[in-house]
Amino acid sequence: MFKNKSGLTKHTCTQHSRATCNRQKFHQPAPRVRSPSSEARSDYDHLDFGLKCDAEGNLIDQNAPPPPQTDTSPDNWTPYESHIAFEMAEFLFSWNQTSAKQIDTLLDLWTASLIKHNDAPPFTGHHDLYNTIDATPLGDIPWETFTMSYNGAKSLHDIPPWMDATYDVWFRDPRLLLHDMLGNPDFDGQMEYVPHRDYSTEDTRCFKNFFSSDWAWDQADIIAQNEANHGSTFVLLIISSDKMTVSVATGHTKYHLLYMSIGNISNSTRHAHRNGVVLVGFLTIPKTMKEHAGDTAYRNFRRQMFHSSLVKIFEAIKPYMDTPNVAHFPDGHFCRVIYGLGPYIADYPEQALLSGVVQGWCPKCLADRRDLDGDEPCLCRCEKHRELLVEELEYGKLWEEYGIVGDVVPFTNDYPQADIHELISPDILHQIIEGAFKDHLVDWVESYLKITHGASHAAQIMDDIDNRIAAVSSFAGLRRFPEGHGFKQWTGDDSKALMKVYLPAIRGHVPDDVVRTFSAFLDFCYIVRRNTLTEDDLLQLQDALDWFHRYREIFKTTGVTLSFSLPRQHSLNHYLLLIRQFGAPNGICSSIMESKHIKAVKEPWCRSSRFKALGQMPIEGEVSETFDGPAVEAYVDLAATPCCQCDVGTLGDELELPNFQQLIQEFIHDQAHAADPNPPVFDSASAPLFLGKVLIFNSATASFYAPSDLSSTGGMRREHIHAVSSWRGGAPRHDCVFVNMNTDTDIMNGLAVAQVLCFFSFSNRTSFFQCAVVRWFSHVLGARDLDTGMYVVAPTTLEDNTPDISIIHIDCIFRAVHLIPVYGSNILPCAITSHDSYDVFYSYFVSKYADHHTFEIA
Repeated sequence: MFKNKSGLTKHTCTQHSRATCNRQKFHQPAPRVRSPSSEARSDYDHLDFGLKCDAEGNLIDQNAPPPPQTDTSPDNWTPYESHIAFEMAEFLFSWNQTSAKQIDTLLDLWTASLIKHNDAPPFTGHHDLYNTIDATPLGDIPWETFTMSYNGAKSLHDIPPWMDATYDVWFRDPRLLLHDMLGNPDFDGQMEYVPHRDYSTEDTRCFKNFFSSDWAWDQADIIAQNEANHGSTFVLLIISSDKMTVSVATGHTKYHLLYMSIGNISNSTRHAHRNGVVLVGFLTIPKTMKEHAGDTAYRNFRRQMFHSSLVKIFEAIKPYMDTPNVAHFPDGHFCRVIYGLGPYIADYPEQALLSGVVQGWCPKCLADRRDLDGDEPCLCRCEKHRELLVEELEYGKLWEEYGIVGDVVPFTNDYPQADIHELISPDILHQIIEGAFKDHLVDWVESYLKITHGASHAAQIMDDIDNRIAAVSSFAGLRRFPEGHGFKQWTGDDSKALMKVYLPAIRGHVPDDVVRTFSAFLDFCYIVRRNTLTEDDLLQLQDALDWFHRYREIFKTTGVTLSFSLPRQHSLNHYLLLIRQFGAPNGICSSIMESKHIKAVKEPWCRSSRFKALGQMPIEGEVSETFDGPAVEAYVDLAATPCCQCDVGTLGDELELPNFQQLIQEFIHDQAHAADPNPPVFDSASAPLFLGKVLIFNSATASFYAPSDLSSTGGMRREHIHAVSSWRGGAPRHDCVFVNMNTDTDIMNGLAVAQVLCFFSFSNRTSFFQCAVVRWFSHVLGARDLDTGMYVVAPTTLEDNTPDISIIHIDCIFRAVHLIPVYGSNILPCAITSHDSYDVFYSYFVSKYADHHTFEIA
């Protein structure tokens, strides 16, 4: 309440045994079991996975140092003629990303300026520049291409154009890409060689990186059945594809972009490091005219061409899925490698395409599409069962009763120990954020309002919801919604940002059960995004899912939807099993792959000649924002440069605090007696005065350990806390913070909430202090709000009804916190903006959905 968001030739079907062996029955080396301290348990000290070898694959002394690296002369810039030529190439190609035409113009001007000196620039034109870059010994894996075409039956007349067309598929050799990743020295210390099981300090099983999962453990069992593989390192491929439009002049603008990573690197490395994910290829999507788009032959051709392209691209690694291949690793040693196909990340339409199931059916289980979330238990799909059904049943029966497209042969059919139904991975972005949240729940709220209030009044309420979203105060990492959430082109980042602010915006306009539906759903989303999940977390996850299923019934009873048989919502039921199978889902989310799109596709396209651009496009890794400082819980630093200097009286006048001198007195007194068990009572009459100068700062930087959020490989994240009289030339901005009160309480782990009015520093005698002037908030309730699950706070006032303000040391500040007003049920005046948010409301939610670190502490 206020005061004033197919027609290709089929591949031969093969049967592969999926039975896992008893670890004690065979004398194979067992995957190690380890605690978070990375110490292997003594029962498994006889490990011989991941052993070192020489370049020919012969095992060596495991304590031997890595072979020496060949040092190159510092003056050798081959194939560049000089250091300047290399710097020039890097500037034009990587830093400035200059187009070919602009490169030629620049070099022509440079040539003209050097004629009088009988000299010339290092390159004659863009062709010379590109050829030199291509000749660089340490460079990108070259692009290759193959063509595909329809080879099925054709009619004698009126043959559709797509049957006669040829389709180019561009790709890079995945084995060479894997060798590049495995040998990347930046991954030293981030690479795992042996499947293991992680345990917490309480001896509770943890699921984190991929090698801590059950799937990697079971694959090691299978690989170890062949004694020739003993000592090898298991390298599994994490594959992702996503259909998107690429603006390249090749005649086909829609492609399935194919990405690849490896399960051996940690999740944080895959998130943060620019070379943890690579672009493998562009899978062509055949086009046709609208009159043929619905033809069964065309649709089957499109499906099978997708799978056949994958088979062709990954055939280079197939021989080494049961025979070791020698590769160089980040520590400088060689190891024998066994490759395997791991989880495949895709949104639901591509999951259906990959698994050969009919749209509307689940690619993971046999639940009936008409009642995906029914009470009856259902079996998991598997390749053997699918093949048996295809052999025994007619096409129509396969389609109607089992949701199987009988004409499609999944690409995994050609590879050992690979079952596409098993390898379909969780996808937080498409299944939870863009699927269940944006496409379902947000739309359902609008439908509910129309059913309940009619179109006219519903539009008024929707406008108010948009106004509430727009009025939310700024916060680090929060995307602004100045017009609310009513825009046409949604992105994944838009959906993520809306999730942070949507729940308080609808409260008061919808029934409590709708609010609780969103609260339970968001809890599920934030729990599943944890960097490490324990058995206790899995219980919390199931509990959140159960509450979500219970409360969402209101959308059925009010007529918003007739059924919850929705594949993307249904996929939430598989997350507990998939976490055990593949580890923490935030390490295999499609958002990691999609973040590569600009760097991997759009910018290289701008640097190409636009003619047969795919063959020219260099691949450049994403430059991530990293903070490689020490992995400590949290600390705060003032900005490097003060904005001004003034005396105490002037600062007190600017802050409109007539008792500012006394506040500094009290602060100095508290600091002087901080270590006293029984400090004396502060007396302003006897306490010494401070009459010196103070330095004013517009911001401070909070650094904290937040591995579940986008952070460095060490899990550290950094954010700015602002306290400035004019933010970007406009209104003031005074952020709120968590303050560590060092009290033993269950409410927000002993953290208090305050708004920073000013950052300043000063010296007093031999002491130097860095401080913040803060206005305090207090808890309205002794527990969380029952509907939203969030704490509620309000500005604290003293007995004379003045704000409760004091000075604290910045060491007391933990990090920033985001407060969202408790709007009530009234319509918000349009005049209230985000700049007013912390000034005109009686109470505020402590937004636990601001980011995943806040979710853990609030």
